[in-house]
Amino acid sequence: MLKQPDLRIGIDVGGTNTDAVVLDPDKKVLARHKAPTTKDLTSGIDRAIASVVGQLDVPIERITHVMLGTTHATNAILERRDLLKTAIVRIGAPATLSIPPLLDWPADLREVVSVGEVIIPGGSEISGDPIVDLGEEELREFLESVRGTAEAIAITGVFSPVSQEHELRAEEIVREVLGPDIPVSLSHGIGSLGLLERENACALNASLVGVARKVVHGLNTAMERNNLNAVAYLTQNDGTLMGADYVLRYPVLTIGSGPANSMRGAGYLSDAENALVVDVGGTSTDVGVLVNGFPRESAAAVDIGGVLTNFRMPDLVSISVGGGTVCKSSDDGIKVGPESVGYRISEEGLVFGGETVTLSDAAVYVGRASMGERSLVEDAPLDLKEVMAISDARVAAAIDQMKTMREDVLAIAVGGGSVILPEVIEGVIEVFRPADYDVANAIGAAIASVSGQIDKVYKLAGRDRTEIVDEAIAAARNEAISAGADPSALEIVELEEVPMAYLTDPVTRIRCKAAGPLGLV
Repeated sequence: MLKQPDLRIGIDVGGTNTDAVVLDPDKKVLARHKAPTTKDLTSGIDRAIASVVGQLDVPIERITHVMLGTTHATNAILERRDLLKTAIVRIGAPATLSIPPLLDWPADLREVVSVGEVIIPGGSEISGDPIVDLGEEELREFLESVRGTAEAIAITGVFSPVSQEHELRAEEIVREVLGPDIPVSLSHGIGSLGLLERENACALNASLVGVARKVVHGLNTAMERNNLNAVAYLTQNDGTLMGADYVLRYPVLTIGSGPANSMRGAGYLSDAENALVVDVGGTSTDVGVLVNGFPRESAAAVDIGGVLTNFRMPDLVSISVGGGTVCKSSDDGIKVGPESVGYRISEEGLVFGGETVTLSDAAVYVGRASMGERSLVEDAPLDLKEVMAISDARVAAAIDQMKTMREDVLAIAVGGGSVILPEVIEGVIEVFRPADYDVANAIGAAIASVSGQIDKVYKLAGRDRTEIVDEAIAAARNEAISAGADPSALEIVELEEVPMAYLTDPVTRIRCKAAGPLGLV
């Protein structure tokens, strides 16, 4: 029998801590867990689930959903590990031969990911008309050359957000040559206009499929160990959810899910829909903006591990300021970061009897935080007041960079490391730290809705504008429903139309996002 969503578990696996909460239908926190992140993904999630389930005095059957946010995709790219060997196909000859694929990638990342790149004939004009016929024979020849070495395929066509015909046909050929099981990423479902950035995003997406499989397997295994018969979701970059099948198709969309979770959780905990959010962890601080309850998206290309991409990402400023940030002397004075002791803060920080000066030590010294033994930092080898002043200046600069108005704004402080923040920051009305601020990321995962989004260019010739907008809305709704949203409660939360009047053939770009609560399980 189908049942309404009841208790939810939200989990966020960060670089320093793994947090978990259980929320009831009224979004009240019934249980919470915070512990250092483990090297083994499954065991960390297993412990988090076991901890919060053990705190409940209700039947475990009431838990209907488990939502997970994780930094594993981001870390895999930054650390150049666990990435699938990927063959890169660009459908764009002869128009794009002057700039080869992955030209701007860091050499070490390109070496880890790519097993070969090719540019074959094909692609379309922005009007959707084909430039030349698809080079099917050239594609088959290339695929044969990477047989046995390629673990994934990334296919990017010129103006494929307008016409997907050549990308879809190329995927069929990949299946014919290399078999039905090899992961294939198509750029039109990942990025928007901008060939090189979309190609980069598509290649990263293909290389991350192996990471996505590990994450989904780890979550499912942890749920089985704890006898949870619930539906699993992962959070994505815009603060909404996607099902396991969707994650395996678009793992790149989990990059940025951690900050997005924190921002959504901050908005919920403070009952604010429009505010700045300052999320301080053990290693870094992310400053973002909530707009109508959702993270503001970046309008510019986003750098991921040295690669420029154009898929949807929260608009953030990240700085190396966190509770575990290492502080030391240098020839230029006191150096704050970028190194961090991370989850080892309880072993290496001065206040805990260690020998490393951290921002947590400085926060204890100036009276902002209470942890460990304050007497242990009184004879610190650095001027801890100056250390704190350097940190405060960086946070203020990051906040000023994210503001879009001259007036003072509300800043919501979340994250376990937010105790290092000052009570007063220039340009800020109030630094508000809500209850459960230290597990806001897990709460953000637990309250997340489901969304679907499209960013596509439509030809107007011979078509009515209303018909095209309706088509875009229907496509966004279908994306949300396929991700698990309740069809009867979906809302269009974003609709943007950008006419491209400078072209001979009239076309318009439409961005549409539908969001709604989880459906029945």
